[in-house]
Amino acid sequence: MSKPHLIPFKPPRRDAAQPLRDKGRGARSNESGRYESEQRERVEDGWDSLERDHKVGRKTSVTTEHPAKIINRVNSPYVGFDRSINPYRGCEHGCIYCFARPTHAYHGLSPGLDFETRLFAKPGAAKLLANELSAPRYRVRTIAIGTNTDAYQPIERQFRIMRGILGVLSEFNHPVSILTKSNLITRDIDILAPMAEKNLTRAMISITTQDRSLSRAMEPRAPTPEKRFEALGQLVDGGIRTGIMLGPMIPGLNDSELESIMERAAEQGASFAAYTILRLPLEVSPLFQEWLEVFTPNRAKRIMNHIRTMNGGKDYDPQWSRSKGSRGKEIRTPFADLIALRYRKSLERTGIANLQSGGMSLNRALFRVPSSVTGQGDLFE
Repeated sequence: MSKPHLIPFKPPRRDAAQPLRDKGRGARSNESGRYESEQRERVEDGWDSLERDHKVGRKTSVTTEHPAKIINRVNSPYVGFDRSINPYRGCEHGCIYCFARPTHAYHGLSPGLDFETRLFAKPGAAKLLANELSAPRYRVRTIAIGTNTDAYQPIERQFRIMRGILGVLSEFNHPVSILTKSNLITRDIDILAPMAEKNLTRAMISITTQDRSLSRAMEPRAPTPEKRFEALGQLVDGGIRTGIMLGPMIPGLNDSELESIMERAAEQGASFAAYTILRLPLEVSPLFQEWLEVFTPNRAKRIMNHIRTMNGGKDYDPQWSRSKGSRGKEIRTPFADLIALRYRKSLERTGIANLQSGGMSLNRALFRVPSSVTGQGDLFE
């Protein structure tokens, strides 16, 4: 089998038509994926067709798919879980910084506008999950949801795949952690609250900024920061252990808000927190830089200089950005150190626990295959 053809990113020509913004979308362009044999780009043809195209915008399309399995096994030293579920592929929230954008190239699609407009849904997820959890060799560990796509993105209102998944996890007494930007998660408090009483679930609300205009530009179809804080409070009131994800922190753009976000989260009852610093793998870097030049051209160069300093001179280096060198030796960069120090001080001041500090494990002892699946009654019923 021949190796896939990789096409290096080429910045647009200065004389080419500058990218415009599709209404309600994060990316400014839709370059071909890195595995495609041809590289296509949209240019002005002199008939204003490009401008008209942007004014009309792209509609969201959803393709249903039927995978053989729904639990993804994760083998990465950078995350604290070994399995996850992605009810969807692509994400309509359109976050310009999303590290999952490059995955759309695997399907012959662009990590740009395609990622947020051409989505895939897995309506059979709940049934698949029940089958996998019932397997005799299955060993229970916490399942992470919301790591590669937001399970509560807008199309969940129609498809309700996440609600079906939660129903199965509740029936099996299976632990689950959820990360989302959406207040739609409050719809499922009726399932999550009883699970929380058994220490089977925890939730995290991701808040990048409290600046509504910045949020609208970076995360165009995600709920407003206000709605996310309200959702945090509602989850806490429902008895669900809920935390805050500060991320990504973008040096020179939103990192100044770290303390104020933490304080607001504490007021809403957040009990734990975590943060990430912006990462720009593969196509995410040119997409983000294109967005920066449009949204904040005066700061674009400085912001990218900060990012490269924290990545050993590159746009992205996973070892540098996670403070580990090629030999496992800890790497210190001034800006990363400063954000880490401010984060620790905010934890102390607000009383919020650090997610990585331990004591956040969920209950695995209650897991069982229900009688509705086995056909056998409970001896103690």
